[in-house]
Amino acid sequence: MLFKQKGILFVLSGPSGVGKGTVRKALFKKNTSLKYSTSMTTRPMRPGEQEGVDYFYRSKEAFEQMIENNQLLEHAEYVGNYYGTPREYVEQQLEEGNDVFLEIEVQGALQVKVNFPEGVFIFLSPPSLEELKNRIVSRGTETESLVINRLNAAKEEIDMMDAYDYVVVNDRVDHAVENIQAIVKSEHCKRERVASEYKKILEVSQS
Repeated sequence: MLFKQKGILFVLSGPSGVGKGTVRKALFKKNTSLKYSTSMTTRPMRPGEQEGVDYFYRSKEAFEQMIENNQLLEHAEYVGNYYGTPREYVEQQLEEGNDVFLEIEVQGALQVKVNFPEGVFIFLSPPSLEELKNRIVSRGTETESLVINRLNAAKEEIDMMDAYDYVVVNDRVDHAVENIQAIVKSEHCKRERVASEYKKILEVSQS
């Protein structure tokens, strides 16, 4: 009997503008074994999109039924449509031994922690609020009042850091990716993850 470890759910979140998407894309270029968590939505499928690749597409009624049945790790409503993370897809991937990576806003991550506390929660932090402001402003898409609102929200979200297992400072994307890769390796070597499965193998080999 060969030792096979279950996959781990890794949740990356942090303030808007901190660079979650950029870090996640760079990480996936280096670690092809990670599975990106495909979200579910009630918005219509757009040209070129594929079911199960871009999103899982469901009716509003079906989505609300899933909320009621606790079949989503997190969900939110945005511009009249629901978005969420289906529990079944994540659990299936983990059972197959795949690590699942979820990139999400802070409020969604806290929902996931309630519904799936065995996940590993990584907070991506800016080097400073001044640097975060520069990154938001450099987008060129935000008004001054919206920038202020985002910074105020970021301060509140940084205060929620204690709910996470790890904090990675995104001073440089390559540094952040290296630190997240180290976290992934470390979590797979944790005694509590390895011991129970390894003991089963020893018991079978001795019987």
